[in-house]
Amino acid sequence: MPRRTPRNLLDRLRTPGGFPGFLKAASVCALIAALLSPLAQGTAVAATASNDYCGGQCSDILPAGENGNATLAQILLNQVFGTQPSHAEDQLGPYANLASGASTLTDAKINTFFNDASFGVPAANVASTENPSGRTDVTIVRDKATGVPHITGTTRYGTEYGAGYAAAEDRLWLMDVFRHVGRGQLTTFAGGAASNQGLEQEFYRNAPYTEAELQSQIDNAVANNGTRGQQALSDANAYLAGINAYIDASDSGRYFPGEYVLTGHKDSITNAGTIDHFKITDLVALASVIGTLFGSGGGGEVNNAISLLAAQEKYGVEQGTKVWESFRERNDPEAALTLHNGESFPYGTKPTTAQGEALPDAGSVTTEPLIYDATGTGANQSADAASAAATATALSSAKRGMSNALVVSGKYTASGHPIAVFGPQTGYFAPQLLMLQEIQGPGISARGASFAGLSMYVELGRGQDYSWSATTSGQDIIDTYAVELCQDDYHYLFHGTCTPMEEIEQKNSWTPTTADGTAAGSYTMRVWKTEYGPVEYRATVGGKKVAYTTLRSSYMHEADSIIGFQMLNDPDYVKSPQTFQSAAQHINFTFNWFYADSSHTAYYNSGNNPVRASGVDPEFPIWGQAAYEWQNWDPTTNTSDYTPASAHPNSIDQDYYISWNNKQALNYTTASWGDGSVHRGNLIDDRVKKLVAAGGVTRSALVKAMSDASLTDLRAEDVLPDMLKVINSSAVTDTTAAAAVTKLQTWLTAGGKRTETSAGSKTYANADAIRILDAWWPALVKAEFQPGLGDTLYTALTNNLYIDETPSAAHGPTGSHAGSSFQYGWWSYVDKDLRSVLGQTVSGPLAQQYCGGGSLSACRDILISTLKTAAGATAATVYPGDTLCSAGDQWCADSIVQRTLGGIKHYNISWQNRPTFQQVVEFTSHR
Repeated sequence: MPRRTPRNLLDRLRTPGGFPGFLKAASVCALIAALLSPLAQGTAVAATASNDYCGGQCSDILPAGENGNATLAQILLNQVFGTQPSHAEDQLGPYANLASGASTLTDAKINTFFNDASFGVPAANVASTENPSGRTDVTIVRDKATGVPHITGTTRYGTEYGAGYAAAEDRLWLMDVFRHVGRGQLTTFAGGAASNQGLEQEFYRNAPYTEAELQSQIDNAVANNGTRGQQALSDANAYLAGINAYIDASDSGRYFPGEYVLTGHKDSITNAGTIDHFKITDLVALASVIGTLFGSGGGGEVNNAISLLAAQEKYGVEQGTKVWESFRERNDPEAALTLHNGESFPYGTKPTTAQGEALPDAGSVTTEPLIYDATGTGANQSADAASAAATATALSSAKRGMSNALVVSGKYTASGHPIAVFGPQTGYFAPQLLMLQEIQGPGISARGASFAGLSMYVELGRGQDYSWSATTSGQDIIDTYAVELCQDDYHYLFHGTCTPMEEIEQKNSWTPTTADGTAAGSYTMRVWKTEYGPVEYRATVGGKKVAYTTLRSSYMHEADSIIGFQMLNDPDYVKSPQTFQSAAQHINFTFNWFYADSSHTAYYNSGNNPVRASGVDPEFPIWGQAAYEWQNWDPTTNTSDYTPASAHPNSIDQDYYISWNNKQALNYTTASWGDGSVHRGNLIDDRVKKLVAAGGVTRSALVKAMSDASLTDLRAEDVLPDMLKVINSSAVTDTTAAAAVTKLQTWLTAGGKRTETSAGSKTYANADAIRILDAWWPALVKAEFQPGLGDTLYTALTNNLYIDETPSAAHGPTGSHAGSSFQYGWWSYVDKDLRSVLGQTVSGPLAQQYCGGGSLSACRDILISTLKTAAGATAATVYPGDTLCSAGDQWCADSIVQRTLGGIKHYNISWQNRPTFQQVVEFTSHR
């Protein structure tokens, strides 16, 4: 029966200036009364637990709340009075409160900050029961505590129908937004805000699929996977039927998401307008967005080439290459590792003699235009800035690699059973990209989180007697090819034949709506495709005109991973660490997968890792020639030979596993830079290592370790001690510097955390020290490295790796107010350089010393000078303010915002650097 209605719009639906006027023009109370329709509710019936072996020791959390639906009436109430639809933010408070409550956490208190993730719903906790569309083969029970749907089916079709229906109840608007993002049609659907323009451009550049290509991916996934492929197709069709049934019911019942009215798709008075049904190709478009965001390691080869050439220009070819390699840190001996017992899994390593490299001529690289024929607000300054930012993100190797995992073997726990605290960092949105659900039916038994619109299976969660989760891994499955042009700029040589590029276009236009007041505008997105993928850059190589293209192994295979997720949900398939690893092997996106049951833990790194031609260095562009293609590559299907499962980092029952997007194993190179001596993975590795050494680990102890790391400034814990050693190598006589050093040392002694003075104070303890380090770090890095590297090389290296990523940073891949912090930065470089200048032993040092040219006294002068400047920087300068925060408000600048994807807003919460969806699990028995 009708429950509520999705309401969201990707950080892009902002309340425009005209919105308050709209409210004034109508009687708000009368309008709300007219719009509120009674919501029918079935008799409350308990959903009984089925084969739950967790013994009440499985928990999870996903802020802000399960309910991602809001009718127009509910949106108006939220905008005017701040009221929330039921279950729209009831998980936000517990999630936020862990920051102040973790220090006194016990196992008994865990569900004060997490949900009980046991299977089923006790009778006393049943809020509603429904049989969607009157079906007798599926029941959706929602619990009183969180409103999570518990879907139980007696047939496979009914089960998936219910999953689709529940997904639409909770996330219809968000699903609609993202299917348009995946198709490059967001502005036409939701409005021409600059952020909408940037979003659709970012994804369209990398995945410009035609309708036929979307369908072919489904056909191939089904054809190549036998019975499971046919089952996946049947499941998807049932899921779509459930979604579309809810669309029809909510449309006729007029309880559809209010955003459809605010964006002009529906009329609130006459109900004119349509909400388009979902089709199976929409699922592939959705999958392409999620895969690109979180599961596609690689890229950045052209930027790598530019910085290598700058290094060689500065130092000469031999020394310049050494300098570049030392900053690249492909296999840094001091890097934090997920597999820490010395196992080696060579992949992406530097060849002895590189073959087929196609480095650009200096100064010849230009980015391939995406936007043509822009008019109105598609051609203004904001549009240009959004387009530039989207291009930089799309072409960078620094993907949104987030999420963490802490898994401890039962050998070191108090109970003798493994414990895991893990989950993905997928950003913070209103509503979230993920949704919670439990699905019980023939061949499916799981509870957890799934991306909205792809929730026919639980993607991260728990089964009957096991749990699994993932972090982004980032190994390189993307290569850049230089194709030699012939005839004109839109023909290229392919296997010796002059071949035309394929032109793909998407024309978008928009007009103002109540939701988005952006003035009218339009543009055409145009991509030129080759057999080696879309064109991203133009350049010359040895004087020859080339186009640089990018080829991703998961390109044209966005739907393939559905088989792995199907397996993970199947209790008859996953019964052990080995079968878990087998399921994960069917996921072609680049993830680190973790597993825990009552006796075992396991790890597997997934992704279709292409087998490259001998001598090819994946760090740089290579010639688009048969000799340098992936082995047995078929351009028609974009398939090739892939490294075998045994060559992927994998393990069973290691003493503990940690991952925070750090390096997986020795000799396994990730595409993004920064896997060096200081990485945020160290924050959890150091803490878990201590727990394991002491033994008797409990769930609350592991949660505490995660939480403690989530509140810690990585620079303070792991680099500031080096900085202070250099400064204190001589007595500090300058009063300004001495006062700053005292504040920093006091903060460091207190743990280097960014925490409130007391819960809810919205003021940091050691606020001055935090302000000083935030101002000092970028100034120090520049003063330390730019003189030695020179302007050109320094700038090129900062394009490879951001200098800093503080919680308040409004730059980098995560933007501001995003929670996830300290993944990308120059902390390892500073650490290695300062330790070297101090005369300490450094494994894998930089190729030369930079701070003060290697002189300790000169280096100290640099640190003192930049520290004094930082100490004098006002809070208003360091934290300049934005649409949410006033200038100088440090706490607010760091705070996490649930970025509005629709009409409902939530309050901001104190900073934590932790998974968005998170599980705490300890199974007590096994089937």
